[in-house]
Amino acid sequence: MTSRIITGAALLLLLFLALYFGGWVFSLLWTACVCIALYEVFNALCTAGHNLVAWPTWTALIIAIPGFLLLTDVASLVLLVILVSVTLFVVSSIVMFREEPRLEDLTMSVLPLFTVALPAMSLLGMTRIEPIGLQRVLLSLAFFIPVTGDSLAFFVGSKHGKTKLNEAISPRKTLEGSAAGLLGSLLAAVLVYLVGLSFQVRMPHFLNFLILGVVGGIAGQIGDLLASFVKRHCGIKDYSHIFPGHGGMMDRLDSVLFSGTLIYLYQALPWM
Repeated sequence: MTSRIITGAALLLLLFLALYFGGWVFSLLWTACVCIALYEVFNALCTAGHNLVAWPTWTALIIAIPGFLLLTDVASLVLLVILVSVTLFVVSSIVMFREEPRLEDLTMSVLPLFTVALPAMSLLGMTRIEPIGLQRVLLSLAFFIPVTGDSLAFFVGSKHGKTKLNEAISPRKTLEGSAAGLLGSLLAAVLVYLVGLSFQVRMPHFLNFLILGVVGGIAGQIGDLLASFVKRHCGIKDYSHIFPGHGGMMDRLDSVLFSGTLIYLYQALPWM
């Protein structure tokens, strides 16, 4: 528990620095984290015995990163559709023309594309948001909604959890912990709103933060469950051991990737 708290505090400090500077500083740190997470997922699937085709997803990621940093929202989304289509075409062609083609090799080859690479672009897209104050607020939501929810779910679930949430995928997750996590996500959204007001940031309506707290919390929990589903399939406890007490990079980003994608899409809506 001590190593978990120390590592968590160090990661939190790094997150605060990245959010404060934003822009290129955040983008570089985020890109490094995403590359590590993507490697961890591919490595986990390989250990499960899948014969993967990874290079098309890596190529798509390398092309998408400058696209989301430099292009407009519409142009970057068009680029994303093209990259996804080409990646699916290339991976499908390679797997189908093997001597022994297996459908699971195809599906597992593109799984990291949809669970890591594409969701990660959403947070890069947020670095284009102006003014910088609003950018920090939205990026803070993308991180603190799922992270606070995950932390509260862990502490409440470990002490008071009795009813299993989905024992087949994650035996230690409980309904009590999930409910506490959702409350934590909502409180995190409210806290981000209050901090933004204190710094005189021109904020969206408070109702938006309540909505994002709930739906972002749900999305984060779904992302966490999906990552656990993959780990269960691969027969591993953590994606790696680079963070003492926390596992690997993907173990830290699983909920952020899903919650961040939802927040990115929501902020593009006309009423936000």
